[in-house]
Formats: sequence, C-alpha cells, structure tokens
Amino acid sequence: MTTRKYLPTLSELIDRLSISQLKEVFITDHKEEYAKEIADICHDIDILLPEAEAIDSDLIRSIVVLSQMNLHIWHNESNYRNGIKDGNNLELTHGLNGIRNTSKNKIQEVVGGRKDYKIDCLAAEFKDWNISWRKK
Repeated sequence: MTTRKYLPTLSELIDRLSISQLKEVFITDHKEEYAKEIADICHDIDILLPEAEAIDSDLIRSIVVLSQMNLHIWHNESNYRNGIKDGNNLELTHGLNGIRNTSKNKIQEVVGGRKDYKIDCLAAEFKDWNISWRKK
C-alpha cells in the first residue's frame, strides 16, 4: 500500500523549502544539490496544494513569517558558531523557533493536518518579536 501515513505536512515542506533556499544562497559549494532538493520539495508541495481548501492572505503571511524566522535563526546561529557573540542570543533563537512553530501551525489550520503543540513563548525582553496574528 502506498498511501501517506506520516510524511511531511505542507507546513513542514514549506519550512524545509525556506531552509533549503537559505542553504542554496549561503552554501554555494553545494548549490546544485540544494537546487535539486528545492525542486523535489516544490514537486511535493504541488501535489499537496489541491488538497488545501483555501489559500488566503493569512496563509501567505504565515509563510512569510516562517521564512523570516528561519533567516534570523540562520544568521544568529551562524554568528554564534563563528564566535561572534555580540548581538547573538540563543534564548532569542529558542523563542523565534516558537514563532516558527506557530507559523507552521497556522499553515496547518488552513490546509488541515498535524500540528506541533509544543509552542514556547518569547521572553519578555524579546516582546518586539511578537507577531500580530490576525484573530479569526
């Protein structure tokens, strides 16, 4: 039987696409491999999109927020690994990962499917990072 049982959700594929896109730009030694991975992910997204009931501005915004959080986490962790401690805060990365998971859950609300229920909140010192999600 070849039915899906526990394959990546649409939100997980979009998350991986965002990360693979960062890798294609920032890790140029493996640009071709990441381009292939991106093509494969896009193929799977195209298969799942007809299952989505509605693509709206909330879904698009969730994708944008997800991509932005991935970029900031990328820069923060890269700088930290390179010994640049100034302005890098792993607690912020942890909080941004919670926003990232919230974004993925919001995508799943639109298209249906599994959600991640472990959503950490941002520390009070990072309140500027809070997202003004629209209430439905």
